[in-house]
Amino acid sequence: MNFKEIPIGTLIEKEVAESGIELSRICSFMKCTEQEIKGMYKSSSIETENLLKWSKLLEYDFFRLYSQHLILYAPSIAGKSIENRQNKKPGLPQFRKNIYTREIIDFILRQIESGEMSKVAVIEYYKIPKTTLYKWIYKYKSEINLNKTFYGKNSSRL
Repeated sequence: MNFKEIPIGTLIEKEVAESGIELSRICSFMKCTEQEIKGMYKSSSIETENLLKWSKLLEYDFFRLYSQHLILYAPSIAGKSIENRQNKKPGLPQFRKNIYTREIIDFILRQIESGEMSKVAVIEYYKIPKTTLYKWIYKYKSEINLNKTFYGKNSSRL
C-alpha cells in the first residue's frame, strides 16, 4: 500500500466487494441512494461522518490509512519551539507520532531491501531515529533471510 496517496473511494469499493454486503443494505445503513454510494466509490475524499459509517459497516478502520500517512509524511513535533509547547495548554488530545505499525515498518524495510532508498535517506525523509531503524533491521532480519531461503531470493516479504 502506498500511503502517500489514498484513493479512499476505491479502497472502500474493494472492501465492499470482499465483504459481500449487498448494495441495498449499504444504502439503508448509509441513508443514501445507490448513485450516491457509487459516487463515493469514485471519490478521492469522503466526509468524516461517512467515513466513520463505512468503518463501522465494513469493520475496517479507514482512518488508520490517514494516520499512517501522517506518521510517514507529516513534519515532526520537534520542529516546534519548546517554549510554545510548554506555555500552551493543548485544546485537543495529544498523540505520540512515533508509534509505527507493522505495515509501516514493512513498507520502510522493503524500500531499503529493494534499494529504492538508502538507510540514510529513510532516516532523513521519514525522520525515523537511526537507532529505531537499525533495531527494526536487526529484529526483522531473520524473517527476511528466512523468506529468501524458503521462497527464493526475489520472494522476500520485505
